Amino acid sequence: MPRLHRFPLRFVVALFSLTSLFAAAQSDKPAPPTNQIHTLKVTVLSTMLVGETTGTGEWGFSALVEGDGHKILVDTGAHPETVINNARDLHVDLSNVHEVILTHNHWDHVSGLLTLRRELMKKDPAALSTVHVSPGIFYSRPAADGEHNPMIAIRKDYEATGGKFIEHSGWGEVFPGAWLTGPVPRKYPEHNWSSVGKVQTPEGLVEDTIPEDQSLVLNTPQGLVVITGCGHAGIINILTDAGTEFPNRGVYGVVGGIHLFAASDQQLDWTADEMKEFHVANLLGAHCTGIEAVYRLRQHAGLSRKSAVVATVGSTFTLPEGITTGALAK
Repeated sequence: MPRLHRFPLRFVVALFSLTSLFAAAQSDKPAPPTNQIHTLKVTVLSTMLVGETTGTGEWGFSALVEGDGHKILVDTGAHPETVINNARDLHVDLSNVHEVILTHNHWDHVSGLLTLRRELMKKDPAALSTVHVSPGIFYSRPAADGEHNPMIAIRKDYEATGGKFIEHSGWGEVFPGAWLTGPVPRKYPEHNWSSVGKVQTPEGLVEDTIPEDQSLVLNTPQGLVVITGCGHAGIINILTDAGTEFPNRGVYGVVGGIHLFAASDQQLDWTADEMKEFHVANLLGAHCTGIEAVYRLRQHAGLSRKSAVVATVGSTFTLPEGITTGALAK
């Protein structure tokens, strides 16, 4: 008969205590978000190209996101009338959209806000009445020729219409399954900004890295769909942050600008390699992504002509179909 080992009582008590502490620590960890979006349509309303004879292109970005009956507008384009005119031409009704996300302060993403609010509130006073922003969007951007942050003046005029801004300093759910990142930690030195601007922060005047840059992350059964304005935080930093919030989820789509039009081949290849690690299945590259950059990412990341496409005005990304775009970009 094998000999039974006897352990001192205090050893057993200590082991039990350690096990209990570990279990408690595990239970204190926040659970990954569980809400998912099952029906999704993203329609590009502002970008450089038109793929058909409908709409007007511009150096700017805007997209309407529709998910499970919810609607939210991401950015508002570069000129006051572009988004409202393109929406009309594309037969997209924005009057029942009550919320807007502004990804950052730049004029080519915020210039349509006041026109859209003033026009659409004639039909519905709640139209575009709430704007989601990130800390830093109202910081002064002083330059030799004056203030370079249009959001300082826009804020006053927008609030005069009865609209309100909600500031997100971290991840927040704007409707079930749709999450704003808030400011994105910059683990990798992607450096997707111009380096010429300055920003007045509480710590003083420093290089403007566009600290408020934020993205929208949609949790779907197929994987994450990430909507970016310019991706100044760096698309790989954005995907890394999303991966921390949503562990072990692949990326079904990236839609929007990711500011790689001036990137070197080396940077594009590195970006493509990292995108493969996140299992990016679709790329609808709009605005500042760059035409050549989309083609190089497609080739190096192993995507296809259908799954990595230059966005045009009216391009859509839907579940489960993926990308539909104009004839010029196919």
